[in-house]
Amino acid sequence: MTGETITLRRDGEIARVRIDRPEAGNMMSAGMIAELTRLLNEAGSDPALKAVLLTGAGADFCLGREPGAGGASRTALEMRESLTGPILGLYAAARGAEIPVVASVQGRAAGFGCATAAVCDLTIAADDARFSLPEMTHDLPPTLAMCAHIDRTMPKAIAWLVYSTESVDAATARTLGFVSHVVPAASLEAETEALVATLAARRRDALITCKRFLANARLMETDKAADYAGNMLSVILSSR
Repeated sequence: MTGETITLRRDGEIARVRIDRPEAGNMMSAGMIAELTRLLNEAGSDPALKAVLLTGAGADFCLGREPGAGGASRTALEMRESLTGPILGLYAAARGAEIPVVASVQGRAAGFGCATAAVCDLTIAADDARFSLPEMTHDLPPTLAMCAHIDRTMPKAIAWLVYSTESVDAATARTLGFVSHVVPAASLEAETEALVATLAARRRDALITCKRFLANARLMETDKAADYAGNMLSVILSSR
């Protein structure tokens, strides 16, 4: 299936979604954001799939949104419909997918690209990848990107990325919490394939349970999280 410059290829129990606009650093138009959201929603609820892999073609993962991607909105309601709503919808699609969404990141991930990499459940990055939230160079508070990071990255680290506008390398991003694993650039594809193969070898109900627990338990008091953990495991074990 093909969108404007977004492709989806089903490979056994893995959905491979690719941002395919390398000549523009995979910058995302409004149409691309809508198509990526649709594909994540579709793949994320497909009972035949166990994971979604998100990649970017070429040298960079994604350099953010295309200038003017939100259109010429004038009122707050128009802006919500054309700009903020679709972006938040993409983040919700990644979080709401029943199965793990994996980002494999090479080169630069800036602005919206950084946020998209962060909001995925697992983010594997090449050791020469760079991450940044540069919006404040134009005095634009990147609250939407910050929303993607809010449950992934330490608050003071988000503040540093936003206020300094400096990029960080993959190793630093891992210590900040929004990158899961860092590998040599030459090994990124092989390490990514090994990760998705591991996910494909797992039972789908076990993958779903882990994702739901991580999403919900962090909002609970410790004793409630313990009860939730016990109940979820009991349901899985009794269903086999």
